[in-house]
Amino acid sequence: MKSGIKLVAGVGINDADYVVNPTVNGKRESCPFYLTWNNMLQSCYKRSLSKAGKSYAGCTVYKEWLTFSNFKGWMEKQDWEGKEIDKDLLCQENKIYSPENCVFIDVLVNKFIASNWKGIELKQQGVSWHVTAKKYQARCGNPFTKKEEHLGLFLCRIEANQAWKKRKHELACQLADLQTDKRVANALRIRYL
Repeated sequence: MKSGIKLVAGVGINDADYVVNPTVNGKRESCPFYLTWNNMLQSCYKRSLSKAGKSYAGCTVYKEWLTFSNFKGWMEKQDWEGKEIDKDLLCQENKIYSPENCVFIDVLVNKFIASNWKGIELKQQGVSWHVTAKKYQARCGNPFTKKEEHLGLFLCRIEANQAWKKRKHELACQLADLQTDKRVANALRIRYL
């Protein structure tokens, strides 16, 4: 590497042959390819100690994608407009951003799959203790109504989690029916089985 080249997030090489953050009519704009690439690198290599930053602990980027033009070439072939890059829908708990693992998903899907990830085991997701009833309650966020659904009270945490999983699967299948990318649709249909 030539000396004097400033690395993006300490690892990335911006080899663009154009200005990626030009000022147009007095307003700073960003190339969507560069913005996605930069955000991906920042998440993996410059994460903060915030809750969001901790969820990227141990994440890395495919070696070829550390060069902007390689990532841009891949992204140009994807259905990316209005969507966000995701590394773990196709392969749950994946820690590597790569062509095999990444897909672009709409915000609704991203929020739906991220809504229950709190760093706890799957058997506890969607379950909390109801102090007054002295039972486990199951709840699930509905991406269509934007409301949390109460699924019932249960004596056992496992039963409450099963109720959550069943409803989450039903909603995931409804979301799958709206997808244009078959990989995304298929991943949603099997995610909560």
